[in-house]
Amino acid sequence: MTTMREGVVEYLALRRSLGFTLRKVEWMLGHFLDYVELQGAEFITTDLAVRWARLPAESLTATWSARLSAVRLFAVWWSATEPRTEIPPLGLFPGRYRRQAPYIYSDAEVEAIVRTAEQLRSRRGLRGPSYATIYGLLATTGMRISEVIALDVDDIDLRQGVLTIRRTKFGKSRLLPLHASTVAALDRYARQRDQLVTRACDAFFLSEKGVRISQWGTRYNFAQVSRKVGLRSPGGRHGHGPRIHDLRHRFAVRTLIAWYRAGLDAERELPRLSAYLGHAHIADTYWYIEAVPELLQLATERWMHGCAGAS
Repeated sequence: MTTMREGVVEYLALRRSLGFTLRKVEWMLGHFLDYVELQGAEFITTDLAVRWARLPAESLTATWSARLSAVRLFAVWWSATEPRTEIPPLGLFPGRYRRQAPYIYSDAEVEAIVRTAEQLRSRRGLRGPSYATIYGLLATTGMRISEVIALDVDDIDLRQGVLTIRRTKFGKSRLLPLHASTVAALDRYARQRDQLVTRACDAFFLSEKGVRISQWGTRYNFAQVSRKVGLRSPGGRHGHGPRIHDLRHRFAVRTLIAWYRAGLDAERELPRLSAYLGHAHIADTYWYIEAVPELLQLATERWMHGCAGAS
């Protein structure tokens, strides 16, 4: 008889054959299965799914909704194998997802994050350099976390100063030119890495076991570093405050502000930034102008100046 864990593996394989990546869904369902086993449950019930979805209790309702949605879709499929499966109804968590206003880290805050990450202790001494370099790369390129940890050695051409992103959120590859200081930091890390650990895979960023660093580890260590530098409150498991994804927002916003201040037509340049960030729709890039007061003010001033010039 197929177990629920085996069912999740089959379910993910089926959906991936249709073109879905499902990295986050796989992570959520894995945690749900851990919860099911901890509760000693034999099948999925609505009560069980809702109790798990509401963890942690301080999360946004949208987070609860996303977690329950992942379980609901699996439950629909799994009910054909396990007739006792209950499918959680829609609409249990009210409200629609709204993007959080981005937190724009200052240069001093980014420097503090990288410097503190460098001091993370470990047996072989690679933990600090790995996470410090990852956080610095996120800040200077605006890459997604999943894109950074998916980098292989062959994806980074240190001679040409170009990085290739192959495993993107929407299945498209892109090339990113790197600043000379970023190339130097990556080269320095690569030398440290190769001296400290024996490689067990092709990943560029390695844990002390020689394997690819996980997204969970990247987020966990970022939360710990953020608490140490005072960017997150001490409450809860990881505290509350600016997110690691805000490093991506910082890159986008600072790029747009620089264009406005240089007198460039930022609206005309937006497709370039959209392509660099790997956005599927340019509307995702336009969002920054509305979400950040300084950008909205600069856009308004440019528009008013254009109107005055036309009159």
